[in-house]
Amino acid sequence: MPELADLLIERAGEGRIVVAVAGAPGSGKSTLAERLVGLVEAKAPEAAAILPMDGYHYDDMLLERLGRRARKGAPDTFDVGGYAHMLKRLRENAEEAVAVPVFDRDIEIARAGARLIPRSARVIVTEGNYLLLRDDPWSALRSLFDVTVFLDVPEETLRERLEARWRGYRLSPERILEKLEENDLPNARLVMARSGEADFRIGN
Repeated sequence: MPELADLLIERAGEGRIVVAVAGAPGSGKSTLAERLVGLVEAKAPEAAAILPMDGYHYDDMLLERLGRRARKGAPDTFDVGGYAHMLKRLRENAEEAVAVPVFDRDIEIARAGARLIPRSARVIVTEGNYLLLRDDPWSALRSLFDVTVFLDVPEETLRERLEARWRGYRLSPERILEKLEENDLPNARLVMARSGEADFRIGN
């Protein structure tokens, strides 16, 4: 991991690069993104920032109207166009700082303008399930990434991690099983089957 952080600093130079970290739900994307940012900033303070794809979840009320509330987190429940626009805006780096949305898992809602990414951040790490998906409209994002990373985690491990996550939110065993079998694991299988090749593939 330190070697990857060094490579990102070198690739960024005096400009800015976007690094995509993709993987199934529960694969450890957020943890890896935070670690990468920490390693970069240890050598270049304020030179890295995170843009979570989850900030572009459709709101629950909209999902209810679309009949997709039960499948929140599936590929068609995100504002892919809005996310792509933000990536382009960040790549341009023409502003002193850009406010980005962040998904609040405690309330299951994306909070607009919850984080500022300053101009000084030369390495933007963006993480999400579908960043390398080969299907439209996600496939159009590929040209916006300078470096790609995919987390390859066995389904059994994903299940264990996701069960632990939902237990932390005090869901009943029945509700956890429902979320796993009807949403999380189908999404995970799609990510594993339909994601394109990455520059770096990390197993776990």
